[in-house]
Amino acid sequence: MRHRLVLLGSDEIALAAFVAARALPAVEVVAVYSQPDRPSGRGQEVRPNPVAAWARQEGLTLLQPEKLSAEDAVHLRALEVTLGVVMAYGQILKDDFLQAPRLGLVNFHGSLLPALRGATPVEGALAAGLAETGVSLQQVVRKLDAGPLHASATLTIAPHEGRAALRARLGALAGELATRALPAILAGTSVPVPQAEAHVSYTRRLTRQDAALDFSAPARLLAGRIAAMEGWPGSTFECNGVIVKVGAAHAVTAGGVAPAGTILSADKSGVLIACGAEACLLTHLQRPGGKMLPAGEFLAGFPLAVGTRLPSVVMPPLIASAPFPRPPKP
Repeated sequence: MRHRLVLLGSDEIALAAFVAARALPAVEVVAVYSQPDRPSGRGQEVRPNPVAAWARQEGLTLLQPEKLSAEDAVHLRALEVTLGVVMAYGQILKDDFLQAPRLGLVNFHGSLLPALRGATPVEGALAAGLAETGVSLQQVVRKLDAGPLHASATLTIAPHEGRAALRARLGALAGELATRALPAILAGTSVPVPQAEAHVSYTRRLTRQDAALDFSAPARLLAGRIAAMEGWPGSTFECNGVIVKVGAAHAVTAGGVAPAGTILSADKSGVLIACGAEACLLTHLQRPGGKMLPAGEFLAGFPLAVGTRLPSVVMPPLIASAPFPRPPKP
């Protein structure tokens, strides 16, 4: 029996899973849904996202509606789709769309559900200082990431691992999970298991306010937060009226007592900042208009005086036991 698949995704993290799904025996990808091409980069040139670019390169039928409509559900049903495979798509799937494929839709999520439901599970795992995370394959339901689980795979978070590296490893893991778990789903032999609702936690979308650093927090929490914000929005502190961006950091044990935010040392090994517990060594920094540099190179052009106390800014929580309220529309 030949299976007709539709893929839904917009982010690079989904590519390995989609490639693996397409490579399964007796599978045909009849359409790829992805977000519309949007302006990006400094020049704001309109570009496709990684999934859309891959679909075009592979000659697959690409559909990019700004918002899924009832017509999309009708079209999906007309395609006689066996299964929809979703990862990092970025749109809400309504009941008519979920019911269109014969076996519904399954979603690869970048955490060990029920932990870290929502938009930023990778960032949530880093910010929480978790020792491990993984990928879950769930049946899609209308409630946020609450569908029963077909399978999962676990990986250990490496010391000082940043967001980009962890996302890449989780994407590869999703590809392995697709190869292992999708055949049973397509055969109708996979029996999904309900999630343990007592252990649910939620993440939210990032905002520019998440760049703030609160040095009164424990150093290990601060280092995890910096790893989670790698890229955008980044992590910043203010010094003498200048906003400095931090690219990487780790917690260290520091002797003596100093108020949180105090610069304890500043040399080529890094800028050591007193925190609420232990100290945080900032190893890569960037000034406005400049490049991210190792601490020694940064300090050569932007010295930071030992004893200076940097201001702390409250860091909005990234994880909660209940869904975060939707931000107001602009």
